[in-house]
Amino acid sequence: MEIDEILESLKKGEILPANAKKLLSLYSIEEVEGFAKIDINRQKRRGIPEVIFAETKELDEIKKIAKKTLEKTNSVIISRIKKEDYPKILSFSKKLKVKIKTGKNSSSLLLFKKPIKFHGGKVGIMTAGTSDIGVAEESRLMCEAMNCKCITSYDVGVAGIQRVFPILKEMISEDVDCIIVAAGMEGALATLVSTLVDIPIIGIPTSVGYGYGGKGIAALASMLQSCSLGLSVVNIDNGIAAGGIAANIANRTIRKNHSG
Repeated sequence: MEIDEILESLKKGEILPANAKKLLSLYSIEEVEGFAKIDINRQKRRGIPEVIFAETKELDEIKKIAKKTLEKTNSVIISRIKKEDYPKILSFSKKLKVKIKTGKNSSSLLLFKKPIKFHGGKVGIMTAGTSDIGVAEESRLMCEAMNCKCITSYDVGVAGIQRVFPILKEMISEDVDCIIVAAGMEGALATLVSTLVDIPIIGIPTSVGYGYGGKGIAALASMLQSCSLGLSVVNIDNGIAAGGIAANIANRTIRKNHSG
């Protein structure tokens, strides 16, 4: 049972307080065979789903963590799956009979049981180039797992600056609560966007670039040194973190509007 179901059953007198307490205690930390401790209650407490960073984990560990998480919660994100493990995890997920969302040019997956309803805020996501799409798609999966509707537009960087204006106009007309900008090379797109709108901007420097300052270092330094206020920056290639922050901002805006 989910927490809200437990509380509703308690309210209706369908279960005793002692049983409710026992059931609620399950929504704390779930240990997986002595090697992982899952924060089962994170989605309820913080609105952020469990994320499995797969890049440094063995395939069997990923499967066990994902299975245990989905026993207790509705969704889990598996991030940065190794190329050789990706088809195996897809096959494993289908055997679990859960729904799967994939990301374009991304090795991350969103697994969920019940349909995810977009009753949260709205998040705009854009990239400077096509090489940044995989990171941006991680952000999209994270935002959607947190019930946010995403409006995306890719390959609109400053190399052809005129491309950015139509999508910014669309995002503003859609009243997005936050915009994520993923950019490599010199990372200029994040600064440009933040100078044009009165919306919080989250920049993701990506590991795209040549030689000196390559692997995202130049983009990170450029975004951190931006003179445009209203721009915040996450670590290089950290689409998951950007998605979590953006969705929190968007969902908080929705909650305030509804309570007001």
